[in-house]
This record gives sequence, C-alpha cells and structure tokens, in this order.
Amino acid sequence: ILTYKAKWYGRDLIKIDTFFASSQLCNNCGYKNEEVKDLKIRNWKCSECGKVHDRDINASKNILYEGLKMQKAS
Repeated sequence: ILTYKAKWYGRDLIKIDTFFASSQLCNNCGYKNEEVKDLKIRNWKCSECGKVHDRDINASKNILYEGLKMQKAS
C-alpha cells in the first residue's frame, strides 16, 4: 500500500533495514542502549547525553534520519 500511495502523491518510498535498531539509538547523540530491547521499557534516559526518550517518538525520529541518510547516499 505504501508503494502505491507514494507513487500516487509523487513521493519517494525509502525502505530501511528491518533490523535497524531504531528504538535503541539515542536520536540526540547516537548512543546505542542495548537494555531497551525489552518492549516493556517505554521511556529511557540516555547514559551519554542525558536526554529522556519516549520509545516510539525516538524510534520514529531515528527512522526518519536513517531514511534521509539513505536518500542522500543514492
């Protein structure tokens, strides 16, 4: 469905790796928090920069940044 909608609106669809650790990476400094693999953890604080993250919002920002990075590379 996303491919169809992207075509319909004249947009590019960029697919990132299924195993990209979007919820484990701090979107502020890039630190990878392995403890966040547990889906019960909904909020976490980065031990490197101190930023507090909501799991879903953090993941969505990381997915956006990864997609933009992949678009620039292509």
